[in-house]
Amino acid sequence: MSKPQRIALKIVLFILCLSPLAWLVYSLFTNQLGANPIEVVTRSLGEWGLILLIITLTMTPLRDALGQTWPILIRRMLGLFCFFYILLHLNSYLWFDQFFDWQEIGLDIIKRPFITFGMLSFLGLLPLAVTSNRWSQRKLAKKWRSLHRLIYPIAILAVLHFYWLVKLDKIRPVLFVLCLLCLLGYRVIKAKYPPKSRS
Repeated sequence: MSKPQRIALKIVLFILCLSPLAWLVYSLFTNQLGANPIEVVTRSLGEWGLILLIITLTMTPLRDALGQTWPILIRRMLGLFCFFYILLHLNSYLWFDQFFDWQEIGLDIIKRPFITFGMLSFLGLLPLAVTSNRWSQRKLAKKWRSLHRLIYPIAILAVLHFYWLVKLDKIRPVLFVLCLLCLLGYRVIKAKYPPKSRS
């Protein structure tokens, strides 16, 4: 892939990743989010963060299947947008739901497992986002790869957070669970039977 093609791909991806946020902002200011717009915004931000997390994890299997490098070229941007949406999701919860009442937030984390899992997944994503740059990759060397493998347990926590959050319609949470199981299964098979071994 040429440099202009890489730049064009990243520009298109950037616009696509910002589109859900733009639509939420537009819908909020045009009163299209129903009787409880803040709840819709908070949940939508979290769900888009989870969607981008799953898509990010899909890039390596996609690269292996296609034999092309472009999925890896966009993986970092996808991961950063995932963190961006989850950060907005967290801030929406802290601000609009709890009004920065830290005592109440602490009790919420202790008493409600899905909040606990959500906070843990965010705290896990934080060092990954901070070290996603090339400088950190060079500085940490082999430790960088080990650190970023934490994305898999973080994804499990995030999916469980969403599954427990949704009370009635479990179709979407189950789809996330199935997608993550497939991705984890692929990683286990790849680790046990590397490409050279399979060939």
